[in-house]
Amino acid sequence: MNHAFELAVPIEPTDHVIGPAHARIVLIEYGDFECPNCKQAAPVVKLLLAEFRDRVRFAYRHFPLEEVHPHALMAAQAAEAAGAQGNFWPMHDLLFEHQHALKGHHLHEYAERLELDMTRYTAEMKDTVYLQRVREQEKSGIESGVRSTPTFFLDGRIQDVSFGVKSLFDAVAKALAK
Repeated sequence: MNHAFELAVPIEPTDHVIGPAHARIVLIEYGDFECPNCKQAAPVVKLLLAEFRDRVRFAYRHFPLEEVHPHALMAAQAAEAAGAQGNFWPMHDLLFEHQHALKGHHLHEYAERLELDMTRYTAEMKDTVYLQRVREQEKSGIESGVRSTPTFFLDGRIQDVSFGVKSLFDAVAKALAK
């Protein structure tokens, strides 16, 4: 039985990952592209990955809070569609950069900007090809005790970032010092 606040599902081949498989630390974020706190966390995560290069493996998972963020689910699917064409991280960055504009036509513009195969992108979005993947990640978050975004797991244990994401830096540094 899984204890609350411990990661229920370890990194899987379908996860979008930055960093080497042999990294000492594994950091997983459950996020929502329409969440202002997730947007604030994104550059901090980039700094963390630069600071601890090759020692941290980072994965981003979807946790769209649809009740408060009506465009988050579609944005997550657009990121997955981009990911299927090798452009998850560029789409991830565009979605946070343009968080105020996440309607379908905006997502289409971002896909064009990334020079995706637009016939494929349009068909996959229309057929909600990636909805199940998003829902599976959301379910794994719920099983792990995720209630809000962003939620981070460091080596399988939830990290409290309610006082700021800098605490994540401190937790990673401490874990690496062991």
